[in-house]
Amino acid sequence: MGKIVISLCFLVLGLAGFTAARQKFEKDVVPTAKGDLEITFLGHGSLMMTFGGKTIHIDPYGEVADYASLPKADLVLVTHEHFDHLDPKALQAILKPDTTVVASKACIVELPKAIILANGDTRTVLGLPIQAVPACNIAHKRPDGNPFHPKGSGNGYIVTFGDKRVYIAGDTENTPEMKALKAIDVAFLPMNLPYTMTPEMVADAARAFRPRVLYPYHYGETDTSQLVTLLQGEKGIEVRIRRMR
Repeated sequence: MGKIVISLCFLVLGLAGFTAARQKFEKDVVPTAKGDLEITFLGHGSLMMTFGGKTIHIDPYGEVADYASLPKADLVLVTHEHFDHLDPKALQAILKPDTTVVASKACIVELPKAIILANGDTRTVLGLPIQAVPACNIAHKRPDGNPFHPKGSGNGYIVTFGDKRVYIAGDTENTPEMKALKAIDVAFLPMNLPYTMTPEMVADAARAFRPRVLYPYHYGETDTSQLVTLLQGEKGIEVRIRRMR
């Protein structure tokens, strides 16, 4: 009996160790006029940010992280309704009684208590100015001719942290609205086919609105070195590659 108990203890410790190993995520720190913004790269389209003592989760998805072991959210941003961006189980694991959820119009059925922003809306939430930017396909479509992400259903978000403007694009292509953006300090642009952008489309968008730091994310099996090559020599745009398959 004693050996069984010991074995079970080692099994539990082993599983805990495995979970801990999976939870070693890359992090970057962006200095702002109101303190550091810490960005944790969870994977796929999922990010976690901390700023001013608040924790912000973006598109929580249980396949990339054990959300039960992550900090609870003060704010959650949901770009659209697809399962890898709106995962009810992952979301439930990080909610507190006072968590604020901001979501796109397509999420209203799943998130009836959320603050719903339409494309173009702006709102200050927990002291953070948030602007909703259209996130949609203009070229890539399903076999029936409908876009994977129709205009009006999904959002990208520009969140202002102190003096830094951070753009999380969601699932989108290089739309005219994206290319018209100004003064973006940090941008997260998706790069996976057929749902979002090719490296060439990401490079096209980056040359247009010129983010100071560009992270490709939600890139699946796309070769990120293609983007690095395409933007090599573009002064003022730093491409950073992190684990965001």
